[in-house]
Amino acid sequence: MSGRWVIHLPVTAPDLLRARIFARTAARVLARLSARVEPGGVTVSAEDQQDVHHRVFCDRPLPGGRCARPVDHTAPCTRRVPRLNRP
Repeated sequence: MSGRWVIHLPVTAPDLLRARIFARTAARVLARLSARVEPGGVTVSAEDQQDVHHRVFCDRPLPGGRCARPVDHTAPCTRRVPRLNRP
């Protein structure tokens, strides 16, 4: 055994899009709390098809890290997602 344990935390969402959004948000928040969180490995699945996983982050290898954008992004990969300018 590797000495590492993986936490499986079932959370429901009404569709794939909202499941990915919730999973991205949760992963980013948890990653700020602990360096042990691996956001790139986050996946979602339908409740009745838990063997079919849908990736949440692109996670493409980049110099100095991995892509942090959503899996279906159209902009160039980046290690950091730009923050929205809010008033």
